[in-house]
Amino acid sequence: MSNKAVIAREERAIQQTYSRFPVALKRGKGAHVWDEDGKKYLDFMCGISVTNLGHAHPALVKAIAAQAAVLSHAGNLFYTDVQVRLAEALLELSAAAHVAFVNTGAEANELMIKFARRHGHAAGRHEVLAFHGAFHGRTFGALSASGQLKLHKGMEPLLPGFRHVPYGDMDAVKRGVNRYTSAILVEPIQGENGVVPAKPEFLVGLRRLADRQGLLLLFDEIQTGLYRTGTPFAFQHLGADCVPDVMSIGKSLGGGLPLSAVLVWDKAAKLIGIGEHGTTMGGNAIACAAGLAQLKEIKAKKIEQNVIKMGAAMVEGFQHLHTKYPKVVRGVRGQGLMLALDLTQPSKPFALAALKKGLIVNATADTVLRFLPPLNVSAVDVKEALAVLDTIFSDFEKQRT
Repeated sequence: MSNKAVIAREERAIQQTYSRFPVALKRGKGAHVWDEDGKKYLDFMCGISVTNLGHAHPALVKAIAAQAAVLSHAGNLFYTDVQVRLAEALLELSAAAHVAFVNTGAEANELMIKFARRHGHAAGRHEVLAFHGAFHGRTFGALSASGQLKLHKGMEPLLPGFRHVPYGDMDAVKRGVNRYTSAILVEPIQGENGVVPAKPEFLVGLRRLADRQGLLLLFDEIQTGLYRTGTPFAFQHLGADCVPDVMSIGKSLGGGLPLSAVLVWDKAAKLIGIGEHGTTMGGNAIACAAGLAQLKEIKAKKIEQNVIKMGAAMVEGFQHLHTKYPKVVRGVRGQGLMLALDLTQPSKPFALAALKKGLIVNATADTVLRFLPPLNVSAVDVKEALAVLDTIFSDFEKQRT
């Protein structure tokens, strides 16, 4: 097959809901992928923070094959040891009380909304306070919670019970809380909105406000969780002052297989009980085996140290690009290996230019290039990516003169 052949067949067979790169990927190894035409790319997108140990990692391949040979799926009418072991590993990392497994990030956020509704139900409180720019998923509850009008267009009326206020504005949050508010839902770093981190004092302020008002604090760590920012979860950068009541995780949890989870702390642990939520595939044995192998590999190789080191190297390189190309690069932001270059120009042409030179990056929020490389990315790979960016920014400036 060729790229063109796969793309032509895709356009006939698949409902067109994605704006894709004009490339059909065939295989991957580590931080690299190859397309159907045999071209090699450096993958600094990781399926949007999913393949966090790169492609075809030996530990994950071994774990997936071994589990598939024994038991692929049991359903949640039975117990499975591998599901319990992954849950225990997540509890050890987070100090949460319980884990509920589902399949996707959107499903995890739907379950968080159930916790919020149940928490306030007896008192007639049902609203969730969320934020402009937020992205929580494409299912209807998660879509309604998302604070991006472009996603809502043509889908109205949305699910009632969500109120949106400016991200990072504590005064707006205080004004937004009313007698119907049951919970606050927030991303520590808004990913789809262009890698926009919240200030620590804002998140701590949300925790204190939630405690004073008797609200649940819900953290969406679908993208920030599982070492992406240098700690197991982004809230842990804040210390003991800002622990959520309920938190969603996903993306890389299954090591490339569909798996997500909701972590629940003591305050919320009794809100949802037997028969009040379910999923056929959530906590699937093969996905759990992959997730467990991934966490073991990160711990054994101390990969979180690489996240901090390579993240710092990328930021240094980005700052250099900012200085060198001030008419193109407006700013640098992010944490760990969740980083962004904010551009003065639309970002999609730069993402396509990088792709032509063998670097996969993500264009989001109109003018932002988002970088989500593997957590075990090497210094050589970082250097290569920075060199490609230098070239495409230089080419852009030459074309303008």
